[in-house]
Amino acid sequence: MLVAGLAALAIAGAIFAFIYPYLSGERQKDKRVQGIAESRGGKKIAGAATTENSSNRKKNVADTLKDIELRQKAKSKVTLPLLLERAGLDITPRDFYIASAIAGTLCCGAVMLGTSAPLLAALVAGFIGAFGLPRWFLGRLIKRRQAKFLADLANSIDIIVRGVKSGLPLNECIGIIARESADPIGGEFQQVVDQQRLGVPIGEGLERMCERVPLAEVRFLAIVIAIQQAAGGNLSEALGNLSGVLRDRISLQLKVKSMSAEAKASAMVLGSLPPCVMFMVYLSNTDYILLLFNTKVGNFMLAGAACWMTIGILMMRKMINFKF
Repeated sequence: MLVAGLAALAIAGAIFAFIYPYLSGERQKDKRVQGIAESRGGKKIAGAATTENSSNRKKNVADTLKDIELRQKAKSKVTLPLLLERAGLDITPRDFYIASAIAGTLCCGAVMLGTSAPLLAALVAGFIGAFGLPRWFLGRLIKRRQAKFLADLANSIDIIVRGVKSGLPLNECIGIIARESADPIGGEFQQVVDQQRLGVPIGEGLERMCERVPLAEVRFLAIVIAIQQAAGGNLSEALGNLSGVLRDRISLQLKVKSMSAEAKASAMVLGSLPPCVMFMVYLSNTDYILLLFNTKVGNFMLAGAACWMTIGILMMRKMINFKF
């Protein structure tokens, strides 16, 4: 009986030792500790993965911006064919040179036949007509075309935003702009579509459009799309923000023009007043005003007056032109 009692006591002790952790809650405590440790480890791994993804995305964005900057520096040289393309003229450089030569000949002939000016003045007029006047006219055409492009750019970006939100791909949205928009924005996006059909990526096509339309707003669009293609992200949100920025820039530009309109009108009146007075004096008393042209003292006075007028006009132009 003693042996049986000892055996029963040993069995009871073994059973108690086996079920004690369950009764005291130590097993549940160990499970909770293990679960917390595993969750913290998982969070650390997830945080490390998120940090790595963020760093990789920042690196891709930086590489994309650096690549775009290097391409722009490599293509910074502006040639005459590029200027003609920016102006929207469908002519060759040979035609432009012929037109410049004709303009120079006409200016030189008009000065020689219409006035009694010396040959040097006629040659100067011919030089200005051949090299200055065509370039000035070309620059005016470029500025007018770029202004028309910029006026419709925000609406075109809104078309891309609505198309992307509705599920259309980016190239289809650009095709809609090319088909539905008027020139020049329709023609520029049509060239992007044509280049894409030949295998040129959209980002590179937009970079080429930046060369034809060298505006900061177009460069913003190219950079946004290039970064989205390289690093991913919400394209509709990025382009929506860009559209809002462009509209704010246009409103600021119009506000600056309205506030500086009075100053520009005053500058135009002050700049045109001396030549107008000289012309009216010439009509009323020709002999009196011709002393400025027929005598050396009068020539020096005209030269000094021209220098002072030029300085004043440049100063007024500097005061009423704003960069924004």
